[in-house]
Amino acid sequence: MLEQRILAELKNIVGSDNVATDRQDLICYGYDATQMEFLPDAVVHPGSADEVARVLKLSNREKFPVFPRGAGSGFTGGALPKGGGIVLVVTRLNRILRIDTENLVAEVEPGVVTEQFQIAVEKLGLFYPPDPASLKFSTLGGNVAENAGGPRCVKYGVTRDFVMGLEVVLPTGETIRTGGETYKGVVGYDLTRLLCGSEGTLGVITKIIFKLLPLPEAKKTMLTVFDSIDGAAKAVSTIIGGKIIPTTLEFMDYATLQCVEKRFNLGIPASGRAVLLIEVDGDRDLIEKQADRIQELIAPLGLVECKVAKDAAESEALWKVRRLVSPSLRDVNPDKFNEDIVVPRSKVPDVIRVIEKIQQKYDIPIVNFGHAGDGNIHVNVMIDKSVPGQEEKAHEAIAEVFQAALDLNGTMSGEHGVGLAKQPYIHLELKPEQVAAMQAIKKALDPNNILNPGKMFPLG
Repeated sequence: MLEQRILAELKNIVGSDNVATDRQDLICYGYDATQMEFLPDAVVHPGSADEVARVLKLSNREKFPVFPRGAGSGFTGGALPKGGGIVLVVTRLNRILRIDTENLVAEVEPGVVTEQFQIAVEKLGLFYPPDPASLKFSTLGGNVAENAGGPRCVKYGVTRDFVMGLEVVLPTGETIRTGGETYKGVVGYDLTRLLCGSEGTLGVITKIIFKLLPLPEAKKTMLTVFDSIDGAAKAVSTIIGGKIIPTTLEFMDYATLQCVEKRFNLGIPASGRAVLLIEVDGDRDLIEKQADRIQELIAPLGLVECKVAKDAAESEALWKVRRLVSPSLRDVNPDKFNEDIVVPRSKVPDVIRVIEKIQQKYDIPIVNFGHAGDGNIHVNVMIDKSVPGQEEKAHEAIAEVFQAALDLNGTMSGEHGVGLAKQPYIHLELKPEQVAAMQAIKKALDPNNILNPGKMFPLG
């Protein structure tokens, strides 16, 4: 518990109305999209970078931990206050400071909701591509901290590829700026890229400079159904080998299709064993040609059905199949472990086959979907925690899934990060020397282990 004098200092920094200690308020900030919960000692809502800095200086003086948080939509417990301390919620910092239409950059605060930012730049004919599934409520600061991805990253890249500069309060309370507004810059270490994906362990982001693109003129959406996983995976490499880089290449396996079809009756052919949702964007005439060419390329690969949207309404109807996946999964079992492995594109069928064997071994349902264009598969281990032994089996199965991805030259996380959930498995992917190097960086920037302690790896 924090002493009353510390709470009084926090209230003096951010205002009494912006410090919460009532249990019902603490509960709201003690969980995220995982199934873990930890109660903080207090929740603090700073209104400026200066207030963030003063809170962190106080925390170093009094040695209490600080856990940065945006919308709390993470899948690995990265913002959870394990061990107590304060949750530092940055959602009051929610302004789009400027959008520069000449230089195609924007400056924002970390509490801006991703979709609201996309809408704002698109009104000016510009485009911010990263589109995590949580875009309607996730914040841009959290996107940067987790290096969020999404369906469009096969063509455009992930959040890191659009971050040009940052204002960051270091764990000890000093404020620095990294990067800038130029596309080139090689003076000193690239701290911007280091901070992207650092999961709130190296600094609190208070401003972000994003690169923007011109808004594509049009887009074309196709829902393609294949008679095998191999056919769908081969379609991905065939399309890209045909010199077409779609905006999205979303994958759903047979178990996923069964979940969606059972609940929503969307009319997916019975012979369908895998689905690719394909979208291209750009010049209107070009995407028509690309859509026709894609159909020609994938026709010999076990294509059962191809639906092509004629307008925005039909496009939205096709995307509905993908968006209905998550609500359908609870019909399988009430509890879910959502992992996000990545393998080389051509290895997607191989890893799915290994996952099927793992499913049979542990006798628990595993449902797979995700971003086939970059080999990022969301592996959903579905269990009922009320059944004795199922949670233990789930963790054993997850470890084998991670190892399967690594055996295929992949990684155990492409978007979700490590946080608390994947921390027990980090040794599968990183050698002790790699972990030691990362711990040395953490120790240099956060000598008192104040900021988001215990995440990613224990401090050695």
